[in-house]
Amino acid sequence: MKIPLIKPYITQEIKDKVVEVLESGYLTEGPITREFENKLKNFLGVKNCLAVTSATTGLEVALRALGIGNGDEIIAPDYTYPATAAVGPIVGAKAVIVDIERDTMNIDYDAIEEAITEKTKAIIPVSLFGAPLDYDRLNNIKEKYGVYIIEDAACSIGAEFDDVKVGSQADITIFSLHPRKFITTGEGGVITTQNDEWANWINSYKHFGMDMSGKSREGIQFDIIGTNYKLSNIQSAVGLGQLDHIERLLAKRVELAGNYISLLKDVDGIEIPRTETKGKHSYQTFIVFVEDRDRIMTEMRAKGIEVQIGTYSLHKHKAFESGAMIEVKGEMKNSTWCFERALALPLYNDLTKTEQELVVKELKECL
Repeated sequence: MKIPLIKPYITQEIKDKVVEVLESGYLTEGPITREFENKLKNFLGVKNCLAVTSATTGLEVALRALGIGNGDEIIAPDYTYPATAAVGPIVGAKAVIVDIERDTMNIDYDAIEEAITEKTKAIIPVSLFGAPLDYDRLNNIKEKYGVYIIEDAACSIGAEFDDVKVGSQADITIFSLHPRKFITTGEGGVITTQNDEWANWINSYKHFGMDMSGKSREGIQFDIIGTNYKLSNIQSAVGLGQLDHIERLLAKRVELAGNYISLLKDVDGIEIPRTETKGKHSYQTFIVFVEDRDRIMTEMRAKGIEVQIGTYSLHKHKAFESGAMIEVKGEMKNSTWCFERALALPLYNDLTKTEQELVVKELKECL
């Protein structure tokens, strides 16, 4: 592709950090991972930040930390990557899938309330593509029904609601470090929470259930049944090199998104999603809505410009048909509308204004 969808930010400085780790011989989780966790914790303004193998395992651990499992229900949006809803059945809980708001692509708050039952233990809303959730609405639901909020913030490092960064407003928040994200470790994820008890349990669980307090007089002790969800020093070195420049990288994404908005504002046939009034978008992905999306995507790629769908409408897939562990609640009209029209445009740190103008020129021709 002349203009790819994304390019991970990998500099010589980052490569040097990885070589340092390789030469140290300390390749598993260790001091570099601790440094990565602490830097991200300070950036997000949270009490606890724990690196794990992926955002998917992070969501799973969050449910387990809250004791959610057999006989319980969680509520998740239909328009998202499968992991958001799949983690319910993974821990034995039923996933109730609801529609989204068309203009923000985030979960429909009225649909949440309609889906809540006495078995509902948690809502897993997604701040999709870096678009912040409405925490005024979510907190009202939380207080009214006594449920947990576990935010799937896979794309939302740096996003804000009401001048507070995503990461501290949910009971537990999960970020992704996949290469589509602007802070990446190849594969990986991060869990944040203000609750020390949950954080300590999660830290133990991802270390095979080990007592991580260091207070045992008998050496290593295993207090719970756990598993291995650690993030290696090698991966953390990649992320650490990016965190050193996170403010600049984030500002560049916002600048690039602003360029697209300016270039596309008067183009017929283009609709740009809305951001919450109190929200600050992190623009992990820049989405436009177009008719005949699949034809346009094919033609843009043929021109050497890599574009992509937004994400998936879960109810269209066999794995998410209603059954014992899945309930699709509603007709999913908005989710289907977004799935058929959402088009992701190229967005990465090295993208130039000239390249953006070319993307828009070719998109206009396709329209």
